[in-house]
Amino acid sequence: MAEFPLDPMLSKMIVASDKYKCSDEIISIAAMLSIGNSIFYRPKDKQVHADNARLNFHMGNVGDHIALLKVYSSWKETNFSTQWCYENYIQVRSMKRARDIRDQLEGLLERVEIELVSSPNDLDAIKKAITSGFFPNSARLQKNGSYRTVKHPQTVHIHQARFGTVSLNFLLVQVLPRWVVYHELVLTTKEYMRQVTELKPEWLVEIAPHYYQLKDVEDTASKKMPRGEGRASKD
Repeated sequence: MAEFPLDPMLSKMIVASDKYKCSDEIISIAAMLSIGNSIFYRPKDKQVHADNARLNFHMGNVGDHIALLKVYSSWKETNFSTQWCYENYIQVRSMKRARDIRDQLEGLLERVEIELVSSPNDLDAIKKAITSGFFPNSARLQKNGSYRTVKHPQTVHIHQARFGTVSLNFLLVQVLPRWVVYHELVLTTKEYMRQVTELKPEWLVEIAPHYYQLKDVEDTASKKMPRGEGRASKD
């Protein structure tokens, strides 16, 4: 992992992508995560249009990480069009930086002999690779709509109002996933999770048996709470 000039969790995610045969998708996600939270913008006079454009990437409750992959892949399909970025309220400069980072990561894959393999339709494989890197950042839904981190328990939230830290895809259906993995926590009025993806709790024991035991996940069949029980925080 020392070969990758990234946060150790991102590096571990990339290394795990070799096992799950999705290195192509994972380096795109890693590049997008590396540029921070400056991908989308909301002009004051076009906030509804900007919000709708952003929601399009979250259709299907795919999770924030997969949505970032969709953004990058869609941009690539347009031959990295600047006009496409304008039409989708996406920062061109941020995307160019993500492309540069991704190019570097692709070169590093070759150096460490990880084959560039694409599995765009195997979302579970992609999520398992993400979980392999970020398994310490897992949280479980509580009855009041907040989340509780599994290890070193603390209360965290999915933000409903502010687009800077919101997890839009789950809020569309208003049924929150019972288990999630997140990229990082952001402290505003509360601790909010940034970049959130649903996972199956058994993955935690499968992927990180040195960190999780069955007792950590045994009370949580990977079902979502009934509609109306788990709602996102509005604060």
